[in-house]
Amino acid sequence: MTHVSPRPPGRGARPSPRDRAGARAAGLPPLPGAGGPAGGGAAPGGAPDPREDRRRERRSRWYRRDVRWSPYAFIAPFFVFFLAFGLFPLLYTGWASLHRVELTAPTDMEWVGLKNFARLMGDDFFWNALKNTVTIGLLSTVPQLLIALGVAHLLNYKLRGSMFFRVAVLTPYATSVAAAALVFVLLFGRDYGMINWALGLVGIDPVDWQNGTLSSQIAVSTIVIWRWTGYNALIYLAAMQAIPADLYESAALDGASRWQQFIHVTIPSLRPTILFTVVVSTIGATQLFGEPLLFNGNAGATGGGDHQFQTLGLYLYEQGWVNLHLGRASAIAWTMFLILLIIAAVNWLVGRRLGKNA
Repeated sequence: MTHVSPRPPGRGARPSPRDRAGARAAGLPPLPGAGGPAGGGAAPGGAPDPREDRRRERRSRWYRRDVRWSPYAFIAPFFVFFLAFGLFPLLYTGWASLHRVELTAPTDMEWVGLKNFARLMGDDFFWNALKNTVTIGLLSTVPQLLIALGVAHLLNYKLRGSMFFRVAVLTPYATSVAAAALVFVLLFGRDYGMINWALGLVGIDPVDWQNGTLSSQIAVSTIVIWRWTGYNALIYLAAMQAIPADLYESAALDGASRWQQFIHVTIPSLRPTILFTVVVSTIGATQLFGEPLLFNGNAGATGGGDHQFQTLGLYLYEQGWVNLHLGRASAIAWTMFLILLIIAAVNWLVGRRLGKNA
């Protein structure tokens, strides 16, 4: 039988492991210094240990700080990158737009105020680029969203292999713009293009797609439609799947056909989503650059021999990186930014009006 002395060790002495084991075997209370349920949270005589209280307070303080500041730490990388690659370039571009500065000497700035913006207002090439941007935007956005709406409506049905078709419609979005432009340049070739070959089968003369004004804009718009229709279709599809099935069942009980259900149930339910895609597509059309640049590689940033498909993005590139007028290019960039702000304001007004009428 293990002999355990009921007397605790002397003041300041630490019990040995043998004494602790013996105390546990005899059913005696834990020896002072051996640690109670809290691991040593009581001082001799049963009084709370101040050191343990301080440790608990410290842990509680760190926990409160973690709960309070961790969300800010998680979102901090976004704001760091936004400040470095978003806000700073925007502010610097605005500052450069008020100066005469060349790309060959970006630190040599001469203050000119709003002269760069005033020069844009009298520049025929700027207004031509703006007109081309609006035309190509309309030619690409309207058919693109209509086709996307129809594709999403078809994919919303329970089709065999629906997942394959959903991935297939998104494939053009994942395709490089350079590869897509190269393929469409071959399709719209004047002499050996497949489009002119198909037109010849129905008795239509070959079209000079790259050198005509409307024809070149239609060709560039076709590239945009091909690349972005699937992306918008999946957005519409996600919104359609969120529409309650009770609405369709009620419409069917009232005798509505599939087409009437689409017009009177699906379209009204998709108004916020349609408005979103219209705004996003309009912003993308305003910034259009890659497709017209690569459609006629020989023309470069001029957008054709007569600037017939030069967009605002191409005009900015021409002024800044071809003519090396960094101040003028900055003024064009800020003009595009103001146009996008106007589009956002129109979006807010239309959305507010639709919300009141809903």
